[in-house]
Amino acid sequence: MQLEALQTIVVNALEEIKAQDIEVLDVRRIASFTDLMIIASGTSTRQVKALADKVVEKCVAAGVRPLGVEGQQEAEWVLVDLVDIVVHVMLPQTRDFYNLEKLWAADSTGLRHSTG
Repeated sequence: MQLEALQTIVVNALEEIKAQDIEVLDVRRIASFTDLMIIASGTSTRQVKALADKVVEKCVAAGVRPLGVEGQQEAEWVLVDLVDIVVHVMLPQTRDFYNLEKLWAADSTGLRHSTG
């Protein structure tokens, strides 16, 4: 599946159940393990888990099986590894603490894209 098509599926899945502050980071220049990172926030652990589950559901329906899903039990930060895209769904306070946008966008000037 094309990267752009997979990105659209992930972002649409997140938007479908009201993810907040969706960010798409193109990390191809600075990371060898993935092409894009998509970071989004949920308002509660229940919503964080639901957002990650929706991403997995929509990707599987499109024929893309995640390599792994981590953090579902605590659901403060759930990572969905789709190989070409790594999705981080986090509580706002967890997201603020780890500040992945700053970490991964530091060397990728101009490669950051916000949706919604």
